Amino acid sequence: MDLQDKVAIVTGGNGGLGQRICHALADAGCRVGVVYVQSRDEAQQVADELGGDAKAAAFQCDVTDPAQVEALVSAVSAKFGRVDILVNDAAYNKWIPFDDLGGMTNEEWARMLDVNLTGPMMAIKAVVPEMRRQGGGRIVNISSVAGLGPSGSSIGYAVSKAGLIHLTKCMAVALAPDILVNCVAPGFLEGTRATANLDPEYQARAAAASLLERAVDKDDVGRQVAEFCATDSVTGQTLVMDSGRVFH
Repeated sequence: MDLQDKVAIVTGGNGGLGQRICHALADAGCRVGVVYVQSRDEAQQVADELGGDAKAAAFQCDVTDPAQVEALVSAVSAKFGRVDILVNDAAYNKWIPFDDLGGMTNEEWARMLDVNLTGPMMAIKAVVPEMRRQGGGRIVNISSVAGLGPSGSSIGYAVSKAGLIHLTKCMAVALAPDILVNCVAPGFLEGTRATANLDPEYQARAAAASLLERAVDKDDVGRQVAEFCATDSVTGQTLVMDSGRVFH
């Protein structure tokens, strides 16, 4: 798919990784809806960096609220005239050791599943009619290597990200052949809110344990998201980007 003048919605677009995804899509020619929950100033700054009103705009949305998700898609379509791409990057995590089952409260469990799995599902359902009216589209989910093995910030986070990987496969089947759905599963990233929530000792071990002995480059992830949006030949796949730790 030629990305020139295509319109992308990026949830969590004001975050450390989300910003780099927005920039990569803009560099490829997209107009971008930068989605935020609370940090409007950050999202507006990203939109301004991407070229301002004609190229990008900030949109508020709580991805756990179906009405807000529907309103988001309508607002982006009204602003830019179409919706071609959805990137599900919004996520929630909290450091809760796996053996601390008491710390994994029902409330924390529900929030992780709501934001990390149910939110993407609702966003996909909301954009599909718009994409089909235009003859197709691209969806990219941002999971984590925690979704491929029992690791990460908590059991709830790992399970939600595993679910997102399987949702990618199921949606690729459901939406073929006109809408392609893929997933990127990053490893340890520096400079994100999710990373800031990790235990410091875990952070110190994470990068050193990889074959490349460094954290994942956020711009690399952003460029890969853009590649998944451009592809006409790949769907239902999850690409691990973790500097060489997890092989699947």
